[in-house]
Order: sequence, then structure tokens, then C-alpha cells
Amino acid sequence: MSAMAEQARRGYCVSHPLDRPVWNALTGRQARLAIASGKAVRIDPAYGPFAAAQDMGEEAQAALLATLRDPEDRIAVIEREPWPAPAGTRLANEGELVQMVFEGVVPDADDPRIVLLGEGDGGEMAALAGGTEPGPWSSATHRYGDYYGIRIGGRLAAMAGERMLLPGLAEVSGVCAWPEFRGQGLATLLMHRVMRGFAQRGDRPFLHCYAWNTGAIRLYEALGFRLRARMALTILALA
Repeated sequence: MSAMAEQARRGYCVSHPLDRPVWNALTGRQARLAIASGKAVRIDPAYGPFAAAQDMGEEAQAALLATLRDPEDRIAVIEREPWPAPAGTRLANEGELVQMVFEGVVPDADDPRIVLLGEGDGGEMAALAGGTEPGPWSSATHRYGDYYGIRIGGRLAAMAGERMLLPGLAEVSGVCAWPEFRGQGLATLLMHRVMRGFAQRGDRPFLHCYAWNTGAIRLYEALGFRLRARMALTILALA
């Protein structure tokens, strides 16, 4: 049975924009962030490692290969099934993600401690992301869109923001807190603030999470997120 037939058998809509989030983001609402276009797209590495090919044909696979710059470079492909390594590349890493879509109601109440983070907060945001590893973080990741944070004792204790944008959909991302500030509900407060912004512009929240991170998945389920699909993360490098 083909992969698409198997997905259909399992009840998934294989033509949904979320089936190919990177491709649809970088050929749609976030095309301005792409440094490669055509048969393959790649986001500006300052924002992250994401790339995608139009299909698995030779021309598209060769275009995906061309997005890699040097032997130390990596691209991350997120698809419904593991992506085959194009000729000239190798599999550097792989993993399973869960893709979740919000089906709840966002509370109206806001917490007065929440602040909109800006360019001047970039260093602290990078330090927090580097210390907690919520996902890929690079020098311009904080510029995807609005990021919110909570400071405790003058220190950025937790933050959350946005990443990929699709038709009518926006991804919650960068949700993290220093270990000493966990268990205080900060992530919940910040995610609610981010999602209120989505609702104001007509976007439905979604997110990706490593499948092994059961603690985070439980939190997201408690907030009203439901599993939509299991996704394959494929990390490619030059052979």
C-alpha cells in the first residue's frame, strides 16, 4: 500500500496544508523568508533550518540538494513520511513529531506580568532557547512574529511566540521556561496570550512537539490541543 493510501486508510486528509507545513509556509504567507524558491524552498538560515522540495522527482530533489551550503550545514524537512535523502546528501538525524491543532477556547483574561518582547530582548531570548531547547533557534528566530515573555526578578523566566504561517493557521512555537520557574503555569499564560493574537487575526493555532516529550504533550492537551497527525522530521546534510 502506498504512503498516501495508508494515510487515507488511517483517516488523514493528505491534501491539507498542514500535511506539508514547510512547503506551504514558504510558498505562501512566509515566502518573503525563503532564500531558495522553485522546485525547492529553504528559509533564511537566520530564522531556522527548514526546507522542502515540491515533490520527490529528480529535479526537485536536486534543487533541495542545492539549498545546502557546506558540509556543516543542515536542513530540516517536516513531512507526513520520512523524506528520502537526495543524491549527494546523507541522513544526519531523524525523529517523530506530533502535530496538534487547537480545538479549545482561549480565555480572555490576561496576566499583567506578560510583556511583548522586542529586538532588545533577542539576547535573553536566545539564551533561554539555548538553555531549554524548545526547538531550532537561530539569530533571527525571534523575528518570526510576536513573542511574549514573563520576567521574574528582572530575568526572562519564560516565553512563547509564533513560527510557521499557513492559510488560516499559525504555529505556536518557542514555548519554554527556565527549570527553576517551571510548575508556575507560565507556559500556559504565555500560550494563551499568543493564541489570543492569532484569534484576533483569524488564525487557528497549531503546533509541533517531539513525540517523546510526553510532559509537553499532556500540557498541550490540557490547553485544548488535539493530535492531528504524526510527522516525520528528517535532517539532511551534504554527503
